[in-house]
Amino acid sequence: MKAVQVPEAHKLMIIEKKCPEIKNEFDVQVKVKRVGICGSDMHIYHGTNPLATYPRVVGHEVAGEVTAIGESVSTLQLGDHVVIEPISFCGKCYACRKGRQNVCKHLSVFGVHEDGGMQETIVLPERQVHRVNKDLDWDEIVLAEPYTIGAQAVFRGNVEAGDTVLIQGCGPIGICILKMAKLAGAIVTMTDLDEKRLQFAKQNGADYIINAGKASVETEVMKITESEGVNVVIDAVCLPSTFELGVQVASPAGTVVVLGFDERAASISQLPITKKELEIVGSRLQTNQFEKVITLLNEGKLTHDGLITHKFALKDVQQAFDFIENNPDQVRKACITFD
Repeated sequence: MKAVQVPEAHKLMIIEKKCPEIKNEFDVQVKVKRVGICGSDMHIYHGTNPLATYPRVVGHEVAGEVTAIGESVSTLQLGDHVVIEPISFCGKCYACRKGRQNVCKHLSVFGVHEDGGMQETIVLPERQVHRVNKDLDWDEIVLAEPYTIGAQAVFRGNVEAGDTVLIQGCGPIGICILKMAKLAGAIVTMTDLDEKRLQFAKQNGADYIINAGKASVETEVMKITESEGVNVVIDAVCLPSTFELGVQVASPAGTVVVLGFDERAASISQLPITKKELEIVGSRLQTNQFEKVITLLNEGKLTHDGLITHKFALKDVQQAFDFIENNPDQVRKACITFD
């Protein structure tokens, strides 16, 4: 079968490999139908993902159809349409015992630490394979994993109905966070430098938009919130400067949610953190968010609404990566199709 491998930074190739088969009683074999291309896949390709190892079959946003199951699998049947949860964990370390398997001491992420889903067939344990309604289009369900990232950020920010939320960045993850924050009943402001992205955020429910290249985000946030600041800041831009800004514009008793892996230091004073008694929390991957997201997908409350802008056949994967790299203003989310 064919698979997309990054053998080393700046190289991408389609390789032939043996089709994986059921080996354990809880294994599930899935014929891949769609794989979303995530920013982390691009970082692996560019050699800028500090967590990835090579060579690596990339891809963790996966939708497909069950083609075989182990003898003890009870939640899935042949022909089921499924999405993939890309994390495996030990279940024994401190983080796992605290119910935070997403930061397990021995965490392994599908497509980062182990070969991922950008291949024609995959085999994973039953607990990582989740059934969705067959009526849903593949283009809808392939976004399940990005939605769980949004759901986790909203969960980590403890977003509640009526809260004011600032989401920095209108890229795919920013939009996924927006969708989940609006479903939670929040009043959402979005920032970006790209006017098209800002308008797309507005179309998808953002209450306010701020072009960070044309206006002071802090000034505009204070106008919107009548000088209180926002209750929750979620940083999907992930630069030192946006982290610093988040601390400045958060309200007293507010929360700043950080998603980035930038290793550069930010300059943060202790004063606003202590004075406002802020909570600053990280948000990585997701913990137990798939069930919530799948329910929302099945009920039609989560739809991509134009978030997917481009689709490429497997044979054109290099073209896909090049297009994303060279046309960031045109691509919201691109997918590889395996039809």
